[in-house]
Amino acid sequence: MSNRQTNVLLVTVAIFIATFMSAIEGTIVSTAMPTIVGDLQGVSLMNWVFSIFLLTNAIATPLYGKVADMLGRKRVFLFGLTVFVAGSVLSGLSTSMASLILWRAVQGIGAGSIMPISFTIIADIYPVEKRAKVMGFNGSAWGIASIVAPLLGGFIVDHLTWHWIFFINLPVGLLAFAMIAIFLKETRVPGKLVIDWLGSILLTIGLLALMYGFQVLGEATPNWAIFALCLIVAVLAMTVFIWHEKRTANPIIPLFLFSNRTFVTQNLVAAVVSGYLMGFEVYLPTWMQGLLGLPASMAGFVVTPSSILWIFGSFLAGRLIAEWSPRKIINFSLLFILIGSLAMALVPGNTAYWWFYPIAAISGVGFGITITTTTVTAQSEATPETIGVATSINTLGRTLGQTLMISVFGIVMNQSMARGVAQNGHVSMEMMNQLINPKTAVNLPNSLVPQLRDILYSGLHSIFIGGLALILIAYMVNAFDRRHKLED
Repeated sequence: MSNRQTNVLLVTVAIFIATFMSAIEGTIVSTAMPTIVGDLQGVSLMNWVFSIFLLTNAIATPLYGKVADMLGRKRVFLFGLTVFVAGSVLSGLSTSMASLILWRAVQGIGAGSIMPISFTIIADIYPVEKRAKVMGFNGSAWGIASIVAPLLGGFIVDHLTWHWIFFINLPVGLLAFAMIAIFLKETRVPGKLVIDWLGSILLTIGLLALMYGFQVLGEATPNWAIFALCLIVAVLAMTVFIWHEKRTANPIIPLFLFSNRTFVTQNLVAAVVSGYLMGFEVYLPTWMQGLLGLPASMAGFVVTPSSILWIFGSFLAGRLIAEWSPRKIINFSLLFILIGSLAMALVPGNTAYWWFYPIAAISGVGFGITITTTTVTAQSEATPETIGVATSINTLGRTLGQTLMISVFGIVMNQSMARGVAQNGHVSMEMMNQLINPKTAVNLPNSLVPQLRDILYSGLHSIFIGGLALILIAYMVNAFDRRHKLED
């Protein structure tokens, strides 16, 4: 790829726009979901609006990475962007919850290209010493989205209709498409598209079974038989997949990447930290609403310092990568997350709201350094011909880490609350659900609120104890890395 032909600045802006569009999607849909459920009458299917997007996103990610290495980044990115925008428009036209879930699946397939191919394009057009800083700028899209999404979602629902939370992706997506199409120039001659169809099918079956099993695991009353079946199917499919990939001439995932100790440890650290990150972003607002009785808007903003300081962490990673080994950088970055997770594991349930801002800020610095460093390192360990696949593996690992841990955290929370309710005959799970929503919490008897909050605190405390354990595991995984500085 030639920087003399590519308008690096405008391509970077286009990538930022596409990333922002993808980043804002989850939060803005969450904001509008009560209205969508009321209109489409599908509360029992509500979780699948989110789950199906995550499932198809994860399945598509490694396939995009492989195809991008064969055909070039531009074609694949534009294709994924087109699918995402088409899925968005069709989601906005949905007239039933079932059709919304179907089109969200299409949207997820398109979204599977945006993050990994964005990072791959950045790797193509920037040298390694500038790459982390640009990823920090691109990562700021998530911080901005965390602030804008609740406000934008509320405005759209109040003044337009929920359909427009999907329709707004059309002009934004078209702008990003046009900028990439015009200003990104690839000098490479696209290779012949040779797809390992059997490997792709086996990988899809394995990931689908694994991800669906995680979804079942996270339900209030998990169906253990279905989970066990999913686990068996996933293990069998992945075993055959590995056997096949070792013998095929053009594997969908080159297994030689996993013989690189640094590549493996960095991706595992990214997966583990992403698992904790998901719990942090989901259950910290629950703490604010359920224990402190704050409205949803204030509860959502409590994680904003994490998103903003993430940007600072990414820029700091850019400086550290040139000076330190990946292992040393990760040990340093995990220290910030360790402080934040330790604080969350120790603070009492009546801790004042403002205390959580420095906790989120400290954690955000660690998240920014860790995720940026693991991404750049994973790319640097790959050959030029496999950098797309390497980036998509990193993205997939983070997605799997989030999906697994949000399911585990869900089990911890559900079991803890069920145990607390069983020990107190005056409360019920229905009351616990009311407590978590400040609008319905006001209907609870005042005499029972302290007991309900004690039960909720016990569950949240257990989750953040588990989160602390995850960070310690990340330290242990990182200890296996032996890599020196990247330029070496």
